[in-house]
Amino acid sequence: MTALFKSHLAADLGAFLQFKRSLGYRYARAEYTLREFDRFLRRNAGRYGTGALDQGILAWLASKPQRKAVSVSMDAAVLRQFCLYLRRRPGKSLFREPLWPTLPTESSFVPHILSTQDIGRLLKLAGQLDRPPFRAVLYRTLLLLLYCTGLRFGEALRLRIRDVDTHQETLFVETFKGRARWVPFDRSLARELDKYVAARRTFTSAQPDEHFFVGVHKTRLPVKTAWGTLRGLFQKAGLKPDQGRVGPRPYDLRHAFAIHRLTRWSRQGVDLQARLPWLSAYMGHDDILGTETYLTATPELLGLAAHRFRRRYLITRNDSTVEEK
Repeated sequence: MTALFKSHLAADLGAFLQFKRSLGYRYARAEYTLREFDRFLRRNAGRYGTGALDQGILAWLASKPQRKAVSVSMDAAVLRQFCLYLRRRPGKSLFREPLWPTLPTESSFVPHILSTQDIGRLLKLAGQLDRPPFRAVLYRTLLLLLYCTGLRFGEALRLRIRDVDTHQETLFVETFKGRARWVPFDRSLARELDKYVAARRTFTSAQPDEHFFVGVHKTRLPVKTAWGTLRGLFQKAGLKPDQGRVGPRPYDLRHAFAIHRLTRWSRQGVDLQARLPWLSAYMGHDDILGTETYLTATPELLGLAAHRFRRRYLITRNDSTVEEK
């Protein structure tokens, strides 16, 4: 575990990570935070040694002024846990913690819920992409997969050809943020995926271990490239301005999937509380709490809920009237 880290705190950082995982935590994002902090300490070894570690922590947290406060707060939480662990180790009891900044612990970001009309507009624009012609089918398929299955953006780009079974109509998603899982999908999506695979074979080889989505260099589609292209489609569709961070992101397709699924269930009169565990497992969450992030109350959902409540209230009221008589 120590090999992950190279600074003067390498042994302590490695032991801390191993300790957390021995308790059952995956600590995947925390590992990324610790490794980035370790690299910062290596670059500034002459300034933030053992006696000035508290200053080094604050300097690292402030080293990216453009980051959102909630993201800095998440990194600070990991380092606070590390400091607590460090103070409990033999010979480290006098270690001085920094004066931790007060930061928000929850994001105030409001997702953009894409409508079915928005999705249709994006698909039409994706079909107009050129240079090379393969881009059109590539991004149409990526949009459809994200919207129809609710996969995370990174999960979709990590898919390999062997993970996509259009005959059984299932995807295999390897462990990423959540658990590894099988994701079933509709036959209509399977037909679209078959079209993409045929186009992909004319563009480059299609071996089982190769990535499903490939870029112009015939290797795995880079995250930055895919993100930038989808951002451009959002802008062309009039959903996002040319500048700024407002408007939909590719990740909002996952939000749209969850909300549209709940809306369809609500129209069918399904007990949403009973179905939430299904949605949670399908989206790859460990529990329902992870799924609640995607449950934005849209006007349509609120209207359907109000209608169901009104029906139930009237039925209950009528039953009470009958009993009184």
